Amino acid sequence: MTTATKPDKKAARKGALALGVAGALSWISSRMAWVRAEFVDDISGGGEATVNGADWSTETGAIAVLLLAGMVAAFALRRLGRRVIGAICTAASFGLAVPAVRLLLGGADPERVHALLTAGADEAQQGNSAPAIAQWADITSATTIVAGPGLALAAALLGLAGGVLLVARPGEDSPRQNKYEKETVRREKVREDLEEDPQSGRVLWDAISADIDPTDPDFRSSKGTR
Repeated sequence: MTTATKPDKKAARKGALALGVAGALSWISSRMAWVRAEFVDDISGGGEATVNGADWSTETGAIAVLLLAGMVAAFALRRLGRRVIGAICTAASFGLAVPAVRLLLGGADPERVHALLTAGADEAQQGNSAPAIAQWADITSATTIVAGPGLALAAALLGLAGGVLLVARPGEDSPRQNKYEKETVRREKVREDLEEDPQSGRVLWDAISADIDPTDPDFRSSKGTR
């Protein structure tokens, strides 16, 4: 009897795990500070504030969730589904890399920093959000904190690798048994049970449920004559 070859899914599993790690790193990056700004306020005298990754790049958190969901789906779906998930996560990872690269290479735009920090000024006064600055404050400097966008870029590269791996090497699927194959396996098991213990009440009931006559000598001896 030929032994079925076990499906090879090592590459697909590695790709799925890469997506999971990328999602976790992206989520951590979204909570980190990406930009540190110094400002001057005619009333308070000025100070320092930061912009985190989720505020600077609003898609960072969403992509993190997508990559984590992609990992779960890659383990659960079959070959074609893994390829589709890989393609989606590849595109999402590219989208994650773009704002991080722009910030690392081009630096932070003071006007955008001002807009982000003043957008939550009203909520900050009520203590419901991170510290913000007043509308009339002036940004004197905006410095990129490399760790935050750097981690996002690392997550993007890992997500790209995982997505490409799923697309290129999704692995093989275990063969699905159709209804006829399942019924054949069931009848074969009943036949074996009848030969081993023909007086068992459970075996006789299983035979009747499988539409088998346990008293038919031809059926019970058919295995030995094949």
